[in-house]
Amino acid sequence: MLEELAFRFIIGGLTVSGFAILGDLLKPKSFAGLFGAAPSVALAGLALVILTKGHSYAAAEARSMAAGAVAFCVYTACASWWIMRHNVAARVAAAAIIPLWFAVALGLWLIALR
Repeated sequence: MLEELAFRFIIGGLTVSGFAILGDLLKPKSFAGLFGAAPSVALAGLALVILTKGHSYAAAEARSMAAGAVAFCVYTACASWWIMRHNVAARVAAAAIIPLWFAVALGLWLIALR
């Protein structure tokens, strides 16, 4: 257990640092937070899954992550369109469209399992 936590800490720290450096080199600077969060956590999680549960389990996890990422892109595109087109408050649009993210993610996940 302690070994797994140490591995997660080291891999997570290295990937967060790497993505933060990459984000710092790009413009605008807001990319630093984007690159420092989700990709590094996903990579560290996949590395840990590969070591503890094997490649086939990690492949299923990666397909689920990809489905969630595509669903998130659809979610953000729809929320942005709704905000710009109908002048809706961002928090209202973000909260109202969450079921769309869930539906797309679940649909893609079900397709990926077949």
